[in-house]
Amino acid sequence: MDAKTIASSILTLIAGVGVFLIACSMMSSNLESLGSKKLKALFAKASKSKLVGVGVGTVTTAAIQSSSATTVMVIGFVNAGVMSLAQAATVIFGANIGTTITGQIVALGMFGNSISTSVIFAAFAGIGAFVLAFAKRDSIRKIGGIMAGFGMIFVGLSLMSGSMDAFAASDELKNFLAVISNPVLLVLIGAVLTAVIQSSSVMTSIAITMVVTGLINLNQGIYITMGSNIGTCVTALIAGITSSRNAKRTALIHIIFNVCGVVVFLFIGLFMHLGGTNFGYVFEKIFPSAPQTQLAMFHTVFNLTTVIIVLPMTNLLVKLVTKVIPDKKGQKEKGEPHLYFVDYHMLTTPPIAVQQTKNEILNMAKIALDNFNLSCDIISTLDYARIEEFRENERELNFINKELGNFIVGLLKSKLAENDRIYLSTAIRSISDLERIGDYAENIVEFADNLKAAGNSFSETALKETSELKFLMTKLYENTVKAYKDFDNAAYNAALKIEDAVDKVTGEMEQNHIKRLSEGTCSAEAGAQYLSLATSAERVADHFINVVKTIKQYA
Repeated sequence: MDAKTIASSILTLIAGVGVFLIACSMMSSNLESLGSKKLKALFAKASKSKLVGVGVGTVTTAAIQSSSATTVMVIGFVNAGVMSLAQAATVIFGANIGTTITGQIVALGMFGNSISTSVIFAAFAGIGAFVLAFAKRDSIRKIGGIMAGFGMIFVGLSLMSGSMDAFAASDELKNFLAVISNPVLLVLIGAVLTAVIQSSSVMTSIAITMVVTGLINLNQGIYITMGSNIGTCVTALIAGITSSRNAKRTALIHIIFNVCGVVVFLFIGLFMHLGGTNFGYVFEKIFPSAPQTQLAMFHTVFNLTTVIIVLPMTNLLVKLVTKVIPDKKGQKEKGEPHLYFVDYHMLTTPPIAVQQTKNEILNMAKIALDNFNLSCDIISTLDYARIEEFRENERELNFINKELGNFIVGLLKSKLAENDRIYLSTAIRSISDLERIGDYAENIVEFADNLKAAGNSFSETALKETSELKFLMTKLYENTVKAYKDFDNAAYNAALKIEDAVDKVTGEMEQNHIKRLSEGTCSAEAGAQYLSLATSAERVADHFINVVKTIKQYA
């Protein structure tokens, strides 16, 4: 091979890898958007049993064509406290099975006949492009995007295969590669190359094309593919390093799982070698004259077998990583303000991130109500025993307001379904409304400070009215949550009626206050703070209603 041919082949390989990665991303984003509701429902089932968790990981990865994306998403769930370590482990196990689908698709496209299967599948890129160009409906455009991505996989595969044909023509290169027969070295090569490319699917596809073109033998391709399973852990490791201890443990589970599978098969390969055979010989016999299928099927058998071996030991694996990465004594994992349901790693799967954003807002509403009730208790009793809890809640609200806002901005940059994009635009307003409820609760505590400093307190009648106000606000919150969560029209109408009742009660509070002042049963100082409480409560009700109205407009 001359220098010109080598340069041309390398550039063709890079182009093929680039097209392949873009195709996978294109398929992934459109599949996620089109099946967002099903994907959300699927992850909700992950906690039912170990087998269900494996199934969820398998189906999700097969759909989005990336075990790394699934694993990073799972780390995000664990980091946000939505998923336990044991649940995350089973989903990761399933992700390793789901990632073998890409190899099977590649193998299917490499069967030759009068018209290459790869060429037929590649034509989907053109069909999808026409759909994208002329379709008006968003759902049809997404189907076009899926078709285009599917076809581009085979365009990229064709480019990679063409580059391998040129390399295969070099006897010097084939002789050099033939010398590399040490299984451990081949595994390391596969791991390093996958870590660089950041995709085990691409590495497996390259290995398949190398085997088909005769650049390497099947046994070499098998060990390189095994190594790709270790290399793909790098993405999860990076995600875990910057997250909570539980997220680090999840990344460690991923590494241990894949390394254990490779170690087991290396030992099996060693015993086979001592018996005068190897994996390549076995799969050549089972799938004769189809090297692409031989390697793709090994990849599937390898991952499936590893899951069967490790799945019964899930709880032991969780205990192991907990000991390796222990909790710090005397320090709580979640002592500082934090997001409860979302994590930046979830941005890789926008449909799931949108659903978790809604859960985060619902949680923020609960914290806001808790602080309003606490502030009412403090001003009623002038007892500051729970003031630290109040302050922690306020810090939490301020933190969530800022961080969730940043998260939503990042999410809006993703490829989203139109209804998800509309929802997120309303969500930004909702978190601002909920943060303002926290501010009004702070104001009420300040009114309590003024009341205590003046040596005053509310009358029995004022205390009863404050208690009624708390009751109404709790009912308003409950209907707000129901309307927001389920698009419940009856709850929406109930919330509006309760808000009217709050306006009526606060109006009566003002009238009653004036009456008590004229009768001399209430001091001017206590009355001033009481009126401020009524005004703040009315504003709190307005902000809850704002949240309900935004979701009503979206629905």
